Amino acid sequence: MSKKWIISENPPKEFVDSHPELPPTISRLLWNRNLKTQEQIDEFLNPDYVKGLHDPFLFRDMDKACKIIFKAIKEQKNIVVHGDYDADGVTASTILVSTFEKLGAKNVDVFLPHREKDGYGINLNTVNLLKEKGTDLIVTCDCGISNYDEVKLAKKLGMQVIITDHHTVPGKLPKADAIIHANVKGEKYPDKGLAGGVIAFKLAQGLLKKHKEKNEVLPDGTPHEGFEKWMLDLAAIASIGDMVPLLGESRTVTKYGLMILNKTQNLGLQELLKTSGVADEDGNPKRGKYDTVTVGFQVVPRINAAGRMNHANAAYKLLQAETVEDAKKLSADLDASNKERQKETMRLVKLAKEQVIETKQEKNSMLLVLGDGWPTGLLGLVSGRLKDLYYKPALVMSNTGSEIVGSGRSISEFNIIENLQKNEELFIKFGGHPQACGFSILPEKLEEFKEKLLATADKDLKGVELIPQIQIDAVVDLEDVDWKLYDLLEKFRPFGMGNVEPVYASYGLTVTDMRPVGKDEKHLKLMVKHNSQTVRKTIAFGFGDVEKHPEDFKKVLQPGTKIDLAFSISINEWNGNRELELKVVDIKLSK
Repeated sequence: MSKKWIISENPPKEFVDSHPELPPTISRLLWNRNLKTQEQIDEFLNPDYVKGLHDPFLFRDMDKACKIIFKAIKEQKNIVVHGDYDADGVTASTILVSTFEKLGAKNVDVFLPHREKDGYGINLNTVNLLKEKGTDLIVTCDCGISNYDEVKLAKKLGMQVIITDHHTVPGKLPKADAIIHANVKGEKYPDKGLAGGVIAFKLAQGLLKKHKEKNEVLPDGTPHEGFEKWMLDLAAIASIGDMVPLLGESRTVTKYGLMILNKTQNLGLQELLKTSGVADEDGNPKRGKYDTVTVGFQVVPRINAAGRMNHANAAYKLLQAETVEDAKKLSADLDASNKERQKETMRLVKLAKEQVIETKQEKNSMLLVLGDGWPTGLLGLVSGRLKDLYYKPALVMSNTGSEIVGSGRSISEFNIIENLQKNEELFIKFGGHPQACGFSILPEKLEEFKEKLLATADKDLKGVELIPQIQIDAVVDLEDVDWKLYDLLEKFRPFGMGNVEPVYASYGLTVTDMRPVGKDEKHLKLMVKHNSQTVRKTIAFGFGDVEKHPEDFKKVLQPGTKIDLAFSISINEWNGNRELELKVVDIKLSK
């Protein structure tokens, strides 16, 4: 599908003139990220670990939560950390269990729900199960804020409950003993965009800070600061995996967490990086340093694969592995699960596309697909692929027999959770965000559900041009892309939600050479020149795939062809050599 290029506006001349030390391209990036004061710019370009992280005791219930946990540890009560089955929930659980044990807890266990049997969050059966096992204290992470009835039952059964979460706050808060959530009414914690794993990290920070007031080191002799910082890789994985905006405290945590990941002491992560092919046998990165791309495309999918295909316990055990042998086996198992997940996802995407065509939905405002017994853990991935393919909101559902379970992904022009809320009487349960949702309904409600959702999509998207857009940060000459610009761009890392990797455009380039690369020849290596005889190397991942790009670029891009290029600036490293490389985002034939 042809993409629309949106060129960012130029900043005011006075802003550019006030930063003469910066190239105009960099000034433009700062302005378009709403970084306009010197203080904002300095904080963004040079995040400081000490100054960039807020005091955990700014959470109004932090002191209360710490007292409950220290009392439980002192009395050796039975503590259960209740997490979630995705990368955010698994890393959050690892952070809390590790911290409790480091502080001397002997009776700590973890409960990660099964995606299909238990569903998201706490359920009443789980509460009863935990009581039967003698649980005294439940500490949630990445869930719990919507579990009013479940918390009420836990309290009735004599258990204490601490909630740490970051999901949408309901109108009726659970009556937990303490709630660590930045967005509950009256909460004054300054950063509202933290992932569940970082909320868990803040609780760990609070406990360590409190313990340090009376103790020089932790019970096993480990310094408090050292233990805290070695958990940052997990907090970074949580932030990247849950796609929270990498701004403010999340940016600082992710920046320093990636530093830790590059020298991680976590045996499971060490082996996972090797298994995924980004680390060599000695554990060193093969191509530069690990970054948000490494985590987002190699680490997170493998952690998530456990919960999608089997049970998240496999990923949790990997992150808690104590021997290299265990780490290797668990890492290999996760890699196998991820390959199985990829294969099954491709099969379901094919079936979903066939259903869209057979039911003539291509012209609809929203896509609605239903399969019998499709794995619920893969529905979000399939809906995401449909959304990208057609650039429309997509809901993919599975008939489990007793209910219809669904997952949706949406485009920026359509708030999908808001539209589910308009029809909440139809659901057994639902939840999500503006661009992602999950739900379940009774089979007899399906037709009414489809009719109402399509009607709201038709209304909200009426007159909207459903064409994917690429935000171009600046139009540049290729001659201006040099090492100085790259080094300045490095200060904008880590890239992610809220701080996407800058994309540039150059018009009227001349192709000097093109050759397919990769096992299936789905990638293209392009050599281009612009306003001089200097030839630049580019890599166009996926642009040789005719299914994704019907233009058939392998035939179209011949020497002498004039093209417009949207690209990001990357670096290619091999055998100790480094060179700038343009990573193609989009290609258009010059008019």
